[in-house]
Amino acid sequence: MSVVEEVKQRIDIVDLVSQYATLKRAGRDYLALCPFHSERTPSFHVSPERQTWHCFGACGVGGDIFAFIMKKDGCDFREALQALAERAGVSVEQQRDAQEDARRARLFEINEAAAAFFQSALANREGAHAAKAEVARDYLSERRVSSEAVELFQLGYAPNSWDALTLHLGGRGFPERELCTAGLAIEGERGVYDRFRHRLVFPIRDERGRVAGFGGRLLPGDALGSGENQPKYVNTSQSPIFDKGAILYALDLAKDAIRSEGCAVIVEGYMDVIAAHEHGYRNVVASMGTALTERQVALLKRHTRNLVLALDADAAGSEATLRGVQVVAGAVDHEAVPVPNWRGVIRQQEALAADIRVLSMPVGRDPDDVIRDDPGSWPELVARAKPVLDYLFEATVARHDLTTPRGRSGVAADLLPLVAAVSDRVVQSHYLQQLARMAQVDEATLRLDMRQPARAKRSSMPALEDDGGEAVRDRREEFCMALLFRYPLARPEGEGLEAELFGQSENRALFEAWLGWADAEEPFEKSLTPDLRPHYERILKIDLPAYDDETAIKALRSAAWTMEQQRLRLAKRASAAVLAEIGATGGAGIAERAKAAWRSEGAAVNITEDEADPAAAFVEDMEAGLKVHQRLLEQHNAERPAR
Repeated sequence: MSVVEEVKQRIDIVDLVSQYATLKRAGRDYLALCPFHSERTPSFHVSPERQTWHCFGACGVGGDIFAFIMKKDGCDFREALQALAERAGVSVEQQRDAQEDARRARLFEINEAAAAFFQSALANREGAHAAKAEVARDYLSERRVSSEAVELFQLGYAPNSWDALTLHLGGRGFPERELCTAGLAIEGERGVYDRFRHRLVFPIRDERGRVAGFGGRLLPGDALGSGENQPKYVNTSQSPIFDKGAILYALDLAKDAIRSEGCAVIVEGYMDVIAAHEHGYRNVVASMGTALTERQVALLKRHTRNLVLALDADAAGSEATLRGVQVVAGAVDHEAVPVPNWRGVIRQQEALAADIRVLSMPVGRDPDDVIRDDPGSWPELVARAKPVLDYLFEATVARHDLTTPRGRSGVAADLLPLVAAVSDRVVQSHYLQQLARMAQVDEATLRLDMRQPARAKRSSMPALEDDGGEAVRDRREEFCMALLFRYPLARPEGEGLEAELFGQSENRALFEAWLGWADAEEPFEKSLTPDLRPHYERILKIDLPAYDDETAIKALRSAAWTMEQQRLRLAKRASAAVLAEIGATGGAGIAERAKAAWRSEGAAVNITEDEADPAAAFVEDMEAGLKVHQRLLEQHNAERPAR
């Protein structure tokens, strides 16, 4: 028996959920108010027979005991398994390489020792480095940082020395090669020397509170080896435990407040965070001066889906900042949610998953200044943060001249992909109307153009991007393939699908490779070409509900049917657009030719395959409409109960 199965056998889902919600018997199942969102009418169902739960309200998700803990604690499966195994008294075997674990633990140990050294150097008013450390203490005094904050954030001073830290840690039993691996030292032509020299040091901790790296702010005075181009801030170099793009400053201190307040505020600098926490605003974290990445957003998604980005006024309109904002929007604004309809068929529905807002600071002010000068104004500023699309509309319009056709076209090209990504049709309609007024075009034209994939490619600014620079993905197509890859019994159903169903080229190529894979002895992944393998690995990471095989096949059919309907409707719109451009001249004659061709299936009248032929467009439009209605009728008949 596997560890997972043993844990499931020992922990009853009713007992687990009852610790967080009041359950009431309802037939075979239990009902409760959902513990994950506010509601008046119970929509949270627990099935002791199936050992599953499902929220039929705003959450729209469900699963087993592991899925419950993952959602409650905002953790991944491995962490949920560890927590439940400890509760059940089951030993979890370590899956990772023991040597790699020991290597990482050693690096954390080195960083903790370095943090203690830097902290002592700042506090010590006697000794070899005391005079230079006075500069760091004066700087903190000028920035109005309290001694309590210095202690809480374990701020320190890196001595103005080539090897003060290297010698100190060497005496503690840490060799130079390990210091270089940890990113604390640099190996030069004349030997190993300290990376941080004459700097105020900020320990950077991971979500669990372990020192993963450091940031250093250059202090007034001449630092050894500073030169003219010494950067104001430097960080620990990339290491097995430190990746600047995958960590947030002070998240370990802020995560509880983020959960309790239901919101995270992201600033840029260390001092901004320290000022906020000093004055009681503990839901603030920092991206450490760089654009927020999707990996950092993923950390925050464990605790909240409500984000406020505090941007410097000077940088608010820069292209790099705009793209950073788009990363956040692309990472958390929408998610695919399985929703069962009244017939029990599960469909994937796009749902708004976050409230993303952007706070532009007053000109010449940063959060540190604002909070220290007028602490009471900070909540008001945060409350006035604009919805992300309002911000992007304003920033994009400022970059174009709306008095010229080219400028209006540029605005439409930049903003239309963002509007298309909005799942709420009411909200989308609002922004579409706003864009139509700006671009001085008909809203119907934008609606048609919004559904053309080529439009996003022509945009001067990419559509919502992730770290890899990928355009917005078709989540329904990826959901469909994830089912095929994870449920082998769904293969016969998948083999009946057409490759043309997948509109995105990489999805279609991966599906065709899956169809052609016949060697059961060779794993599918090994049969893939190198360019498809990363895409396959990413799809495998997609979170799926805890389906059984039968439900997975139903979900696959439903998703494929929806994809086909979308494809047919797009074809209908395209043909309708061609008809709309046909002039009134000769319209009656063209209609008669098309009618005759339709009745004779093209045999009696010469209808060319040229898309510019108006009669051919009429025939194509009628055929597209018929296909849409035929598929709707087939679906309706398939779902009708047999008599």
